[in-house]
Amino acid sequence: MKEIILIKNGEIALKGLNRSTFEDAMIKNIRRRMAHLGKVDAKKAQSTVTIEPKDEFFDMDAACDIVSKVFGVSAFCRACEIEKDMETIKKTAAEYLKNQLSFAKTFKVLAKRSDKKFPLTSPEICREVGGYLLSKYHNLSVDVIDPEVSVVIEVRDKFAYIHSAQTDGAGGIPTGTGGRAMLLISGGIDSPVAGYMMAKRGLELSAIHFASPPYTSERALEKVKDLLRQMTHYTGRIKLYTVCFTKIQEQIRDRVKEEYSTLVMRRFMMRIANKIAEKNGSLALITGESLGQVASQTLPSIQCTDAVSTLPTFRPLIGMDKEEIVAISRKIETFDISVQPFEDCCTVFTPKHPKTKPNLSDFEKVESVMDIEALVNEAVETVETEFVSAF
Repeated sequence: MKEIILIKNGEIALKGLNRSTFEDAMIKNIRRRMAHLGKVDAKKAQSTVTIEPKDEFFDMDAACDIVSKVFGVSAFCRACEIEKDMETIKKTAAEYLKNQLSFAKTFKVLAKRSDKKFPLTSPEICREVGGYLLSKYHNLSVDVIDPEVSVVIEVRDKFAYIHSAQTDGAGGIPTGTGGRAMLLISGGIDSPVAGYMMAKRGLELSAIHFASPPYTSERALEKVKDLLRQMTHYTGRIKLYTVCFTKIQEQIRDRVKEEYSTLVMRRFMMRIANKIAEKNGSLALITGESLGQVASQTLPSIQCTDAVSTLPTFRPLIGMDKEEIVAISRKIETFDISVQPFEDCCTVFTPKHPKTKPNLSDFEKVESVMDIEALVNEAVETVETEFVSAF
């Protein structure tokens, strides 16, 4: 009995002449993340991809968990691939779904016949299979509205597939099909969610983190790496750029009026991120800002930080409240890491009364006490890089 994973594409099916490019990218991502499980054969037909394991001890449970986190997958299920013969279909349905049917009280059969040359229509397939299962499992009765078990028969061009209910996938479009962008990640709740949401729209992520030793600890940096590792279950591996930000923050503390310090810090971050992003081929920046959440995320504050950026900045959380953001962070399992009590550089030297309505014209004077270009170039030259991956 050949067991495969049956994947439905969802949005990819709408890509017209470019659909094959998106399907190939999704399959490539699946293969890469399953590499440690063994070899797989992938085939695509009729807005569906089949993943067939080629190793004897292939872990199908682990494979399904991986598939559930690959962007581009709308839905998936474990299925049995068989010949398009009605007797084979009936007997295989009874055997393949034995563990579910033996302990259920109600069931229904759903047939999908994309091969119109098959001699039976979809309703006829349902009647044949349903009658056979009732003769084999006397504990069952038919419930077409709310059954405990759904028996699905798909008759396609080359084979028939038998499976139960599908599981929702991650949705979106495959990572890497939308270009590359750089995520500014601090260690809080918001930035991992922002990265996840943009990866869901096909972006390949790199990340930049600003560390300020000795004010921030080595454990704070490890926390960021842990967040990225968890994100890579969805995004694939991420290249991390770690910037030593201590000298800049100390100069801001010593030379800039306290109420402007947070925004001056964020403007430096944007300048540095722009330079590094341009070097690694990123075409945009990503931040976890939500409008009005804190003083540096008011509309005038965002205008002041954007003014020093030459790249577009994506803010997928901009219209979300904290509860919505937390819900996603729990879903992708970054929340428990984010709330670990290790301070990041954004919490160092926090002003008591930050500016919430700054004027862009103020910053020419405020920042004139610092050699901006020299500080930015020094930070870029001393950056440390590494790849982070859960696989």
